[in-house]
Order: sequence, then C-alpha cells, then structure tokens
Amino acid sequence: MQKKYRVKKEREFQKVFEEGASFANRKFVVYRLEPSDQKHFRVGLSVGKKVGNAVARNQVKRQIRAVLQELKTELPPIDFIVIARPATKDLPHDEMRSNLIHVLKLAKILS
Repeated sequence: MQKKYRVKKEREFQKVFEEGASFANRKFVVYRLEPSDQKHFRVGLSVGKKVGNAVARNQVKRQIRAVLQELKTELPPIDFIVIARPATKDLPHDEMRSNLIHVLKLAKILS
C-alpha cells in the first residue's frame, strides 16, 4: 500500500483518536474520522506488543494491509485507524478478512 494511503504522523493519529468515533469487535478496534476534502482513504495501523514480538506484529500488519488492498475500491475518502487486538496473532487470512470487514461495516466505512 502506497504512503499516500497511510496515516503516518503522530498528530494525525491523535486527531483521529480525539475527534473520531470508535467501533470494535473481538479482534479489532477502528477509529473513524468524518470525511474531509481528500480524494482517497488513509489508514493507520496499530499493533501492540501484546500481539507478540516484532515478527508477529509485522506479519499481522502485512495481513491487514493485504485485506485493505483488496477492499481499496470500496473504501470512502476518510481517515481511519485499525488497532489489532492480541487475538489476531494466530488468525488465518480468511478469518482476519471477515473480522476486519465486520468491524469496518460496524464503523459504516463499508456498506
């Protein structure tokens, strides 16, 4: 996923956390900021140390990015943050995809 599709800076993360709404299921938490004047979505990923070591955390992030890449055309032009809970560590790709789609629908990011 290209850098233009990512929330990277600390103040951008904080803006989404403070001004956005949160939605969750057992595997993920999503913070959503209302649409702005941008042309495409931007996503920030957060995977904490409870998920595992650096290898495990990076693997979870790669899987999340792969799912978002598949859904790229369906995502509206908003900023959102995806936080992976520790239970995501051992999920196969298809389960991770269904859980992520579920929480994105709860957040009304996907219809």
